[in-house]
Amino acid sequence: MKAIRYLLAVLMLALAGVVGAQGNLEIDTPAIAALKQSMQQRHAQLAPLYASGAVGFTANGNVALRDASSIPLAQRGQANALVAAENADRAALYREIARANSHPEWEDEVRRTFAQRWIDRAQPGWWVQGPGGWKQK
Repeated sequence: MKAIRYLLAVLMLALAGVVGAQGNLEIDTPAIAALKQSMQQRHAQLAPLYASGAVGFTANGNVALRDASSIPLAQRGQANALVAAENADRAALYREIARANSHPEWEDEVRRTFAQRWIDRAQPGWWVQGPGGWKQK
């Protein structure tokens, strides 16, 4: 019965012109706006880490400390904290988008879609993780 309800929901979305079970990825709520603002503010600190190759975009929608040796030892703690905070906000963002679409069960699909978006939008020279591992874009 659960599978039938899921298939009906997917069919209804397809008929409404929505691809897959993603719903409205651009939906906005106060919680989503706060998460986006937090991530945007943190981006200024992460951008140099992306550019140096120390941090990259993972295939699961997170960021990861890819090359810790490229960060001076005294700054690694701060880099780890930035990565952890970013990943916490990303997880919350995926969850909130699914909830705002009234389908919390879509969280994994939202995550997969955003993972591909982050990788596609990464700047040239930044590192991204694909099926074959890490590569520089």
